Amino acid sequence: MLLFLFRLLSHLPLSLLQGLGRLVGRLVYALPTKYRQRLRANAAQAGYDSPAFARRAAGETGAMILELARVWFRSDDSLARVRSSPEDEAMIAALHAQGRGVLYLTPHLGCFEITARYRVRRHPLTVMFRPPRKAALAPVMQLARESAGMKVVPANQSGVRAFVRALRQGEDIGMLPDQAPGEGEGVWAPFFGRQAYSVTLPARLARQTNAPVVLVAGERLPKGAGWQMHYVPVPEPLPESPEAQATLINQTMESLIRRCPEQYLWGYNRYKTPKGAPAAPGALPSEDAA
Repeated sequence: MLLFLFRLLSHLPLSLLQGLGRLVGRLVYALPTKYRQRLRANAAQAGYDSPAFARRAAGETGAMILELARVWFRSDDSLARVRSSPEDEAMIAALHAQGRGVLYLTPHLGCFEITARYRVRRHPLTVMFRPPRKAALAPVMQLARESAGMKVVPANQSGVRAFVRALRQGEDIGMLPDQAPGEGEGVWAPFFGRQAYSVTLPARLARQTNAPVVLVAGERLPKGAGWQMHYVPVPEPLPESPEAQATLINQTMESLIRRCPEQYLWGYNRYKTPKGAPAAPGALPSEDAA
């Protein structure tokens, strides 16, 4: 049923889909829920404490969700609306010319699903897939990602090995850098001035394979015009300690988010303590846990 609904929605104009998403996002935000509290608190943590900003950010979250129907099931039309500067494309081409596969980190910013589709049309790409918590979404997301031409690997050790092979062969890989990792898979590092449990895998892969790390996002353009690609490379060489590595990646991610902050997923529980993870430095017992 959900698959049918997304296919049906994919035939609506992009501007209408995004507009409906913004309306739904604001309606959900108007409800006195924990989601609303978290969105406002996380945005304020980054310096965006205006109620008007929070409402716009909630609207953009709605647009992010509904535009997926178009991106997933009308990919050719969606990709025709993607813009990328010649300077950025030259930077990526220079990395490939060195025989280096690029490790792309795509935060929940703008249309994060369009970025992988855009890159795989230019260079082989492997992405890591973690099944969604809502089982009804799994077949939709799996079909959409497998049909995009990219190689999809599971979020486990076999997936990590596939990542290493791809990078050593000069191919690209893609990961989400702003989800709280599981036990033993992260370290505490500042993110917009507050400690967040942050992934260590990207830096480990980069040091093991000499791959450059590049943060990438697809900014949603007004009136359904499409998306503008943004790239921010993480400075090389990476530090040696996992904490310093995670801090540097988080700082680079912050600079990317500030290019279009209203389009970041501020409602995600980014500062939670995952089950089994050590307490954050200076954390209070009442702070969120997984």
